[in-house]
Amino acid sequence: MSEHSNLPRLPKSHYRGKAWVHWCMSTRARDTGWLDDTMHNSVRELLLHVLGRYRLHCPAYCLMPDHAHFLWMGTGGNTCQLDAAKLFRKWWNVRLAERGTGLQKQAYDHVLAEDERHRDAFENAEIYILRNPQRAGLVEEWHSWPYLGAMVPGYPEIAVHPISAYWPKFWIIHNRTTTVENGNIGMD
Repeated sequence: MSEHSNLPRLPKSHYRGKAWVHWCMSTRARDTGWLDDTMHNSVRELLLHVLGRYRLHCPAYCLMPDHAHFLWMGTGGNTCQLDAAKLFRKWWNVRLAERGTGLQKQAYDHVLAEDERHRDAFENAEIYILRNPQRAGLVEEWHSWPYLGAMVPGYPEIAVHPISAYWPKFWIIHNRTTTVENGNIGMD
């Protein structure tokens, strides 16, 4: 495949509604030198806006020196992850341009199949994402990598390092917010 051709995509319907998608976004020419606390905060801010606008949850993300992984879960019928990824990438590219780089032309995605959408398989995908820094030899323990986390708009208690103790609360919140299409959903 030439550098100008597109990666194959599933039909748009696979990215709509309650789809679960693992996104991988790489910098052009696998550029490094852009990742720091300021960029991490920018990515988190962009994530919050995009996730809220498109009714998505991000139970795990990990920024690496030359790419990033995001696990997104749709919560309703009007969710479109392709549109969300397009908006996220547009604004992240603006931030990256300030650092002299940008994203590759197209993100890689993996839409989780039905057999990957049960809790154990899903949590394995999340662990795969979060352990990237450890596998790359950047840290001895994955949870010490400062550029990973989770985000569910409206629930700041989920915006922490996703460790095993957070899963029960995440599933409660996710299940509540995916079953109610309209109105405010609260959880104290």
